[in-house]
Amino acid sequence: MERDRSAIAQTDPFALFEEWFQQARESEPNDPNAMALATATPEGAPSVRMVLLKDRSPDGFTFYTNAQSRKGEEIRANMQAALLFHWKSLRRQIRIEGPLSEVSAEEADAYFHSRPRDSQIGSAASDQSRPLPDRQTYLDRIEELARLYPEGDVPRPAHWTGFRLRPRRIEFWLDRPNRLHDRRLFQRVDPHADWADTLLYP
Repeated sequence: MERDRSAIAQTDPFALFEEWFQQARESEPNDPNAMALATATPEGAPSVRMVLLKDRSPDGFTFYTNAQSRKGEEIRANMQAALLFHWKSLRRQIRIEGPLSEVSAEEADAYFHSRPRDSQIGSAASDQSRPLPDRQTYLDRIEELARLYPEGDVPRPAHWTGFRLRPRRIEFWLDRPNRLHDRRLFQRVDPHADWADTLLYP
């Protein structure tokens, strides 16, 4: 790697994301698809948590959640978000920002029913982010659903859905010696326009 030039290619950012993501799948010990999802409260305060990327394409980056959870309510109130992938094994990170859209019911059904049966039951039984009097209450709900649906898929709750972030900004960050890090920002306002890119000071 030459010190006097960027190691982050000027290329299609989705192709570059895919290259880095595949390398992370080979090097990260757990969940290379884990990403921080940042939203905002109704008062404008930041709110962040880890979620899992479940699909990616030039259309955007997709994750699934309970829309009645805190994150779901924040998303529905303000359909914008930011994502952060940090792959410690590679000493790289990617920041992604843009508007959100909800996936179709068909997409949500397909993903929900691709999950292990126990995960379907666990999600259907959960009032995510709501106060829980004791853990046994949740376990009792799980047991009741398992009895109600002894085999096959569990119906997807209407409030369990997915969201897709269509990026307007994608920033790639690469660790380099002496904290002379490498950063390249890709951005576009119009989703049909070409990406513009620039290096950033570390």
